[in-house]
Amino acid sequence: MSRRRAHIAMVGIPAVSHVLPSIEVIRELVARGHRVTYANDPVMAERIEATGATFVPYDSGLPVADNNWPDDPIAAMDLFLDEGIRALPQLRAVYDRDPADLYLYDIGAYAARALAESQNRPLMQLSPTFVGWRSYEKDVAAHLWALPGADDYRAKFTRWLAGCGATTTDMDVFPGRPDHALALIPRAMQPHADDVDTDTVTFVGPCFAGRGDEQTWTRPAGAEKVLLISLGSAYTNRPGFYRHCLEAYGDLPGWHVVLQIGGHTDREELGAIPGNVEVHRWVPQLAILHQADAFITHAGMGGSSEGLYTGVPMIAVPQGVDQFMNADKLVELGVARRIDTDDATPEALREALAALVSDPEVARRSARLRDEARAEGGTGRAADLVEELLG
Repeated sequence: MSRRRAHIAMVGIPAVSHVLPSIEVIRELVARGHRVTYANDPVMAERIEATGATFVPYDSGLPVADNNWPDDPIAAMDLFLDEGIRALPQLRAVYDRDPADLYLYDIGAYAARALAESQNRPLMQLSPTFVGWRSYEKDVAAHLWALPGADDYRAKFTRWLAGCGATTTDMDVFPGRPDHALALIPRAMQPHADDVDTDTVTFVGPCFAGRGDEQTWTRPAGAEKVLLISLGSAYTNRPGFYRHCLEAYGDLPGWHVVLQIGGHTDREELGAIPGNVEVHRWVPQLAILHQADAFITHAGMGGSSEGLYTGVPMIAVPQGVDQFMNADKLVELGVARRIDTDDATPEALREALAALVSDPEVARRSARLRDEARAEGGTGRAADLVEELLG
């Protein structure tokens, strides 16, 4: 039990890749005796209520159900701004009557910061991906602001900040410069890690403690090595890629293959399934990785973190957004090979696996990074820092 029972509110967005990284922190805070409320779209209610937190529904406008995100980065950013504008009055209807002692929020939940600042309550960002560094505006943001539509977006954001009750009215600061942030990723995955302001950001590493308690997977008897293939939750409509994997690894001596195809590909599109392959829409990924010898991943931050946390060598096949940068980072760390989708022929996939698992240096680096990721503290340390901010 915590020294002081408090009302802690988490505000998220309805994307699995944004909910899972912090879900165990929420579970831990509930276990420590806090009253935790969690605002999100009803599509996430079941996952959230399983932690013991009280679910607070709001209606989201983000296109997470069909993954219909615009390719234009300014248009994609505008969706999150519109989400904040849409969500704030819904959150006020609940939290103006029942203010939290502390607000936690996802990087895409702009309304949470506006709400907390208007109530003069402490807040902490829980980042499921890399955070900004001191020269981020010069290195990255300046290129975005030169794109068509950027001026209109900045003006719209500034107008909203002026009238939403936030005390931080600089739109260059508001989205990515919180006073307190927990980075829920291995520090090894952070670009320019030495240039991150550690007075405001703490790397606690992946927060997986507890998730394995509800995930089980049994390694088949006789399986000498296990390969997991997963493109995450969003970019799963890749039947051609899956067929290439089946051709590359089907009946490969000594290997048992677990293939996750997600919600957008039908098993019938794959053709004949080799005897050493099991195919599922969804799998208990972390439980399998604890027993796996190799991992083919889209290099989302969640999958990359799980691969590092379990010390499993990876073949990175990036599909979109930050995954290309993550894939290159994994290669730089010496624990992965990158193959772009168009180059992922059966021959290239088979050769990459053979080279990866036979390289002792890859094994050594994977083990070292696994130990470093676990030493960052994870769930327990994250919950400690939340309580520390409560005072």
